[in-house]
Amino acid sequence: MLRWLIGGGREPQGLAEKSSVQTIGEEQVQNPYTELLVLKGHQDIVRFLVQIDDYRFASAGDDGIIFLWNAQTGEKLFELHGHTHKITAIAPFFSSDASEENSHLILTASADRAVIVWDCTTGRQVQKVSCFHSTVKCLTVLQRLDVWLSGGSDLCVWNRKLDLLCKTSHLTDAGISALVELPKNCVAAAVGKELIIFRLIASSDKSEGWNILEVKRLVDHQDNILSLVSVNDLTFATGSHVGELIVWDALDWTKQASECNFWDSSVQPDTRTEIKLSQSPNETSVQHLASDEENVYAAVGKGIYVYNLQMKRVIACQRTAHDSSVLHIEMLPNRQLISCSEDGSVRIWEIREKQQLPTEPVPTGFFNMWGFGRANKQANQAKKVQENTPMHFLELVGDLIGHSSAVQMFLYFSELGLVTCSADHLVILWKDGERESRLRSLTLFQKLAQNGDLQLKF
Repeated sequence: MLRWLIGGGREPQGLAEKSSVQTIGEEQVQNPYTELLVLKGHQDIVRFLVQIDDYRFASAGDDGIIFLWNAQTGEKLFELHGHTHKITAIAPFFSSDASEENSHLILTASADRAVIVWDCTTGRQVQKVSCFHSTVKCLTVLQRLDVWLSGGSDLCVWNRKLDLLCKTSHLTDAGISALVELPKNCVAAAVGKELIIFRLIASSDKSEGWNILEVKRLVDHQDNILSLVSVNDLTFATGSHVGELIVWDALDWTKQASECNFWDSSVQPDTRTEIKLSQSPNETSVQHLASDEENVYAAVGKGIYVYNLQMKRVIACQRTAHDSSVLHIEMLPNRQLISCSEDGSVRIWEIREKQQLPTEPVPTGFFNMWGFGRANKQANQAKKVQENTPMHFLELVGDLIGHSSAVQMFLYFSELGLVTCSADHLVILWKDGERESRLRSLTLFQKLAQNGDLQLKF
């Protein structure tokens, strides 16, 4: 484990080319992450991070190994071996009863067509299921029902003991790529460009039997669905490979709103970016979605976008937030937005309100009074442009440079810091430098006091 003190100006190897993205100097006064711990152990791409509790997390990736870490100290707690191929999905599975044995579990799925349940307290393998006909690509826990779902070429429902409760018939060779929980015991499954709604129905008798029923297929997307996010009990959102964002009603599964013009320069003006007549699919793919009660945050190509749910439009954007595709995005409780990218960087943004320019008065006169003439037409056009123009902008306030390859995702641990994982085989724990300095001073003060070396002079 290595501890570095960092500044904002260093760049990883191979990324020193000039680009049109925003830059920030070494004086990053709003960026608290000035120290980092490098956590080594993985031998291949680290793709997944999952939080276990307030101070522990797990990392997993293409080496098939799962590591459990202490987020406060960076200590490696356990190294879990059991899979023979890369990890394809990971999910926490917690018991609501803290006194119950195995109250902190994690599920891992792998390209070896197995799912393993691990005890996070002991680091031991609880159980393993190897009856899958294809790779499990996603795992979702329905905490309220105390069951979990695996998605591959079919959808399976399991209990805590790993008993198979029910499953669908074979859906597609491509398989289920993502799952999200919906109200009324329903889930939405992304299967190619279709969104399939399933409902879990408990058996009428007192047994643990369940049935799974397909209730609706939504075919509004024009290409494969890459991301799903639950906004609240009433709303969820999906994003596709060709840049479509659709907001859905979570109760009746109707389309509430959509946005398909992320790459359109006339809708999202950006003077720093060259206007292109055509865009490649990778430049418009919605790679990841996050949300809060007000907005959906979309990672689209190299850019990040803030879509307001009430106004049903993009209110802020940065079309070239990174040099390469943005892979993960989250809004933090402190209202800062964080994004990470294939270019190896992690960037911190703040949403700020634009200063609105006053609209020019429309000349008065007989023709203009009745809607005739060119002035009225120009006024309507100006109003339309103003309605389409983002009301806010994204200000770059921090640039975390520590990885030398694509940063896959991150976890936020409040005052304990930020965790990132990368294709460079590393996990990095970013720390608040001022807080760490205070803690070190306090520790030294207490140690001196215990040893009697501290003399207070009045």
